Amino acid sequence: MNKEWSEKNKRMQSLVGRETTFAEGIDVLVDLRKDLFSQISYIADAFPKEAFYHMPFAGADGYHSKTLVYSMWHIFRIEDIVTHTLISGDEQVLFSGGWQEKTGSPIITTGNELKGEEIAEFSKKLDVEAVFHYCEAVMESTNEMLRSLTYTDLKRCFSEEDKNRVKDSHCVSTDKDAVWLVDYWCEKDIRGLIKMPFSRHWIMHIEAMCRIKDRLCQKARKGTDPIARCGLSCNHCFLKEWCGGCRTAYNTCSDAMNQPGKVCPNTSCCMEKHIDGSYECDQIIDCRKGFYGYDDVNAVKAMALFTRKYGKKELLKVMDQLHREHDFEKIQEVLGNDLEEGLRILEKNYRKVAVLKV
Repeated sequence: MNKEWSEKNKRMQSLVGRETTFAEGIDVLVDLRKDLFSQISYIADAFPKEAFYHMPFAGADGYHSKTLVYSMWHIFRIEDIVTHTLISGDEQVLFSGGWQEKTGSPIITTGNELKGEEIAEFSKKLDVEAVFHYCEAVMESTNEMLRSLTYTDLKRCFSEEDKNRVKDSHCVSTDKDAVWLVDYWCEKDIRGLIKMPFSRHWIMHIEAMCRIKDRLCQKARKGTDPIARCGLSCNHCFLKEWCGGCRTAYNTCSDAMNQPGKVCPNTSCCMEKHIDGSYECDQIIDCRKGFYGYDDVNAVKAMALFTRKYGKKELLKVMDQLHREHDFEKIQEVLGNDLEEGLRILEKNYRKVAVLKV
């Protein structure tokens, strides 16, 4: 489990359990949920449509065996049912907001009953953007409910009438892999539901989503040119585990994420000029587009200039050497912020690599 999320979850549980710190605990819970939801936002915003119905771990034993959009649907259908039908006794967001029609979902259940290829086929039918906005709406409504709770509400239990209300909603399948949920929820008190599904359930599934997206990025990068259009070596970027790079549809490069269409200025310029990368441009020295506009990442331009002079294969060899020596996270830690100094360091290590080769 993600250490930061785990620690925040433990702190929240401790605070909520004491009357004097209950309100603070709810604030921590809402903040934890905000952190977790940012991961969903990142994925929904950055990844191509096909990413959401692929199953890179199909057949595996665990939450990561699903798809990205199934995971989103599952997390928030459970939350919608528990928040509204069970706890508040009012209308679910799915129905009040017309989200079944908007998302294109053929089901109103949690999806627990779906298996293997059924999950992939279900995922293909969903409008990912609409599902994301449904998730947002459910999260906001649940946060509002959580903030309305008092410490005495923690011990509130549920009756047979509550259980029947959930069953009668037909939002939980009668399939053996789903029907158990009704008893599971109704046997808990409010404090128990804060643990599952309002916090831990999120953590488990969102961690699985991160694992899925990382594998999709790694598969996308396999066999592609590891040198980005701007000149950066994707093999040595701190994002390499969860970014497919600008030469794939799984580009989550930090600069691209802040641009229209998720295409960074360096990439769009290269595509307009029909060149492989900025290292082929005769205007590179004075260029201030994209990464070249940041004074603290001149290391990227230094790599581009090195590639222009010595080639991509030699850059990768030098970068491997530098990484073995310095185990850096960001290349500017080694090359610094000065363009000429960065290029000098690369060339110095190029000569070192040449000597070692001999």
